[in-house]
Amino acid sequence: MKPFDSSNILFCDNHLLVVHKPAGIATQPDLCDLAKAWVKSTYHKPGAVFLEPIHRLDKPVSGLVLFARTSKALSRLQQQMREQQIEKTYEAWVEGSLEQDHAILRHRLIHGSHRAEISPHGKEAVLEYTVLERKSGSTQLQIQLHTGRYHQIRAQCAAIGHPILGDTKYSCRAAWKGEGIALKSVRLAFMHPISHEHVEIK
Repeated sequence: MKPFDSSNILFCDNHLLVVHKPAGIATQPDLCDLAKAWVKSTYHKPGAVFLEPIHRLDKPVSGLVLFARTSKALSRLQQQMREQQIEKTYEAWVEGSLEQDHAILRHRLIHGSHRAEISPHGKEAVLEYTVLERKSGSTQLQIQLHTGRYHQIRAQCAAIGHPILGDTKYSCRAAWKGEGIALKSVRLAFMHPISHEHVEIK
């Protein structure tokens, strides 16, 4: 893993850090270790660095990850997560052409063996999508998560017959030339845990 540089950092203050995660590395421990090393080097921290992720992205997914730099920020951001007050927006290319320009998907998911499975006994998973572009054999979506389940976007897109490009775990057959899979976290919006100001990172 190569060290971070400033291009990986989207936001940083005394309480928060927002990092762009490349596809192919795990949020924990890989991304955490890289982010801690960046904080330690940038701010000349002599001891251990406190840095905890508020959420995770799957290893093949790229995009924004929010970290807390203090225990107070951590507890308050975790509360926002529990109350679904942190907005997370993704963009994805999926296999095939979706007929509807906008829809809300509702499924029940259980955590299976390294993948999510549709099950009537699972927890409710809700997402909202808007079509951004259609090309031959694929569709670009903007996705707003309303719940945060394991592999939720990947499993729900596959469940309607439109798996994310490159996502062979969820039976995508179409070619994908990019890194990881064609899913990226592109926007976070939340209340700053200390100043209480609205923060939006794209």
